[in-house]
Amino acid sequence: MDKNKQIKKVGILGIIGNIFLLIIKALIGFASKSQAMIADSINSAGDIFASLMTFIGNKIASEPNDDDHNFGHGKAEYIFSLFISLSMIIVSAKLLYDSFISLINGSQLIFSWMLIIVCIITICSKLFLFFYARSIYKTNKSILLEANMQDHRNDCILTTCTLISTLLALKGIYWFDGIVGILISGWIFYSGIKIFIESYNILMDISIDENTKDIILDIIHTYDNIKNVNNISSTPVGDKYMVFITISVDGNMSTFDSHNLADDLELTVSNLDKVYKTIVHVEPA
Repeated sequence: MDKNKQIKKVGILGIIGNIFLLIIKALIGFASKSQAMIADSINSAGDIFASLMTFIGNKIASEPNDDDHNFGHGKAEYIFSLFISLSMIIVSAKLLYDSFISLINGSQLIFSWMLIIVCIITICSKLFLFFYARSIYKTNKSILLEANMQDHRNDCILTTCTLISTLLALKGIYWFDGIVGILISGWIFYSGIKIFIESYNILMDISIDENTKDIILDIIHTYDNIKNVNNISSTPVGDKYMVFITISVDGNMSTFDSHNLADDLELTVSNLDKVYKTIVHVEPA
């Protein structure tokens, strides 16, 4: 199965799973007046949006290059990841406010064993979705997959906190419910900011990382005929980079030989995992 079909499947599974979790969390959360479970249900609503953005973003990003988009539509992944991050930040602000109000006014949590069951179902479901998304991410380094994978992992941790607050209610400790709501909102905010920064950097044409740049320089230095490296620049194309290299060679080298050298260097650098395409410009030393 190719990359786009795999990402599409992750998005569809995420949508189905999160709709199911949203329904049971909301029903039990509002019935028991658990701020932590209500926060968890709103988080699931955000997860549905994130999975939907993954599905749509991948569909657009998978479109081939055309006359209007010479390097394809890969940046759509980062545009839709930006949408996901913004939705996470907005949701976290609302949850933070509600949780503080609950903490100040006192929790109205009504203990129910259904809260425990819903927490266990959520943790098991999210663990499955996390491991599935991670298995696809290992072979397809997509920011959309990374955002979904982190989201599923975060949900496992956050729902575990909800489970703890529910169990503490058995001992008459209700204030922890509001604390968990605050922790959940803080975690969602942190994850949203992290994805926002990564997406923003790509959309603002951040350069390729220094480690890959050093590898490119090491490759160039294996060519005896290259006298100097004048410049290396890059621009993101989807989850990879277009690399531009300017080199100097002996001024007496024939045009034919210099072009062969450039072609060979372009092919070698383009074989790197993070490189989409390489363009080499040759100047006389």
